[in-house]
Amino acid sequence: MNEYNEISESRRGLLKAASALAVTSVAAAGCAQTGGSGASSQPGGLPARGEFLIRGANVLTMDAAIGDFARGDVHVRDGTIVAVARDVVAPAAIVIDGAGMICMPGFVETHWHLWTSLLRPMMSVDDAKRGYFPVTNALGRFFAPRDHYNSVRLGLAEALSAGATTVHNWAHNIATPDHADAELRAMRDTGLRGRFSYGTVQGAPNEQPMDLAGLAKIKQQWLPNDGLLTLGISSRNVGDATNQLRGNISVDMARKDWGGARALGLPITMHTSGPSPITLLEKAGLLGPDVQLVHPLLTTAEERKILARRGVSYSMSPVGESQRPAAAGVIQLGELLEAGVKVSMSIDLTGTYTVDFFQCMRFLYHLHRHRIGARIPLTAKRLVQLATLDGAVDLNIADRTGSITPGKRADIILVRTTDVNMALMADPYETLVNMAQPRNVDTVIADGRVLLRGGRFTALDHAAVVRDAAQSGADLLARAKAG
Repeated sequence: MNEYNEISESRRGLLKAASALAVTSVAAAGCAQTGGSGASSQPGGLPARGEFLIRGANVLTMDAAIGDFARGDVHVRDGTIVAVARDVVAPAAIVIDGAGMICMPGFVETHWHLWTSLLRPMMSVDDAKRGYFPVTNALGRFFAPRDHYNSVRLGLAEALSAGATTVHNWAHNIATPDHADAELRAMRDTGLRGRFSYGTVQGAPNEQPMDLAGLAKIKQQWLPNDGLLTLGISSRNVGDATNQLRGNISVDMARKDWGGARALGLPITMHTSGPSPITLLEKAGLLGPDVQLVHPLLTTAEERKILARRGVSYSMSPVGESQRPAAAGVIQLGELLEAGVKVSMSIDLTGTYTVDFFQCMRFLYHLHRHRIGARIPLTAKRLVQLATLDGAVDLNIADRTGSITPGKRADIILVRTTDVNMALMADPYETLVNMAQPRNVDTVIADGRVLLRGGRFTALDHAAVVRDAAQSGADLLARAKAG
């Protein structure tokens, strides 16, 4: 009682302010974000796909066989990329003027606890009692399905505004299939591509298997779909007490949980916070290409060889990982690349920092130069690949997204180069990594739908997203206080 009561009492005023903000001052911004239309975020309210031509943009395809175009066109029809060339003739297409824009694949995010987004007012970087782990551990079990919906929708709205077209929803607080269904509905209603990884509810006993029956029910209800959403599981840590607030299961329990997921044909993701479990997992025969690990901080050279041999991928969250103490290890991007391990980039959470894929690339770029330098080459272009195509490879969807390639789905963003911080651009990759900010994202197209145009949502109701998340936060604290 004391832990969540303290959080509730200390943050009550801030929650009231957040709620008032949603109802009043943000409402004006919401009208601007929706273009004044107040369009619904339900599937029927999403924009039609249609046919369009992005003309005259600086096109970065991330496809080595096609290359880049200082001035090029991208033709899209019914959600599929039809052609990419210096000049494309498409008389029936609606023209999107790409002049002064970088046209590139949308960011592919690979690990994000979206259910925690509405806890932002309760968290603090400077107060350990209100850090991410104490707050999520204290309040996680009080989430109702509607809170999951509102929190995920809030996070996805920020993702969309920052240029993401794919998000991996790392849902490690699923009490019932209804909670999972709520998160999947939020993903569907927002229109982004993504994986939903079903996880065990906060505070569950380590001796209790994950809810495989609930997982099977969700798979039956949600798969197959239109291809935008896929499923997986988020596993508790495996090993000896590496994270008491996130669950630590034995190898035998991992065999049950992971075996259940594999029987359903679903991939597995797991944190490696604390001592590296890779050798343990290898000896247990649990590693394979269907496994994604998160937070590469303490791997050994031998373990990296194991990862490359088994086809395991590693997702890194540079902003969050950089906040950890030195004893937690360092972000091992260079070492993983050198060993041939599949890598990708993620946001992790937004309780104590914002969504900024450009900042993530910048962190990784400069940290690498500081730690390793030229011994392991790393260019700005390679960082953009990490944030796009490599993420699609990690999530096993590179056949449909991650590059601007004819035949793939149209997951594309336009980034303005005429803004003051981007003006006088030379190399587009270096400009993206070293200069760009989310406010430069002009247009976001996910699966052929234009979801952001001119920096404004075309369907999502900004005011409603913020208002509903604030209300869920207030309701959550009331339930926690009541016990």
